[in-house]
Amino acid sequence: MNITLIACSENPEILWNCFRMGNLMLEQMDEVTIFLDGPSVNFASLSSEEYPLQDQAKLFTLSEGVLQA
Repeated sequence: MNITLIACSENPEILWNCFRMGNLMLEQMDEVTIFLDGPSVNFASLSSEEYPLQDQAKLFTLSEGVLQA
């Protein structure tokens, strides 16, 4: 199944959950694309110890997920 998740938020918790969901779907052998729009494009600057966005994004792309902005 092809799935596209669209994120348009600067809330780190929302972005973290988006990447986590994408990673979970990749584990289930789905083809997943995450499209970052608006303030979510700057997800790397929102990364923190509580919400490790860069780690989730790295896992997503290394697992053959497609990240678009």
